[in-house]
Amino acid sequence: MISDRHAPPQQPYGTAYEQMLEKVRYEGAYPTRERADEAVRLVLAGLGRQLTGDERVDLARCLPREAARVLTAQIPDPQPLTGWAFVKDLAARTGASLATTRWDTGSVFSAVSAYAGPNLITRILHQLPTGYALLFGRAELTPAA
Repeated sequence: MISDRHAPPQQPYGTAYEQMLEKVRYEGAYPTRERADEAVRLVLAGLGRQLTGDERVDLARCLPREAARVLTAQIPDPQPLTGWAFVKDLAARTGASLATTRWDTGSVFSAVSAYAGPNLITRILHQLPTGYALLFGRAELTPAA
């Protein structure tokens, strides 16, 4: 094996993912990039268990490579969770409080929205059960009777 001693050290993450982490760190007021990375991985893994079809594929295409891997590594649950059940599930997986988990989810979904754009987020919200719009920072609209 030949190594190039003059090559710059490899960054652990690509620039796009580093920028995503900075956005999440800023949005969530996290003290470190590592804490932002934990939130991104937790929330995107959870979303990967909820999202299927074209919306899942299209979202993965929009996200930085590392984030897309976390999302798509998950097998979707046959019965998607409501937004509130999603937060409770993530809290149970980490042992964090519901308030902290809700904060993490909102911080990550804010960054995801910036990458995905409003049209894809609308499609995602139409696919998911109720309760996700607020997590994405949108009003929860209910169809007229």
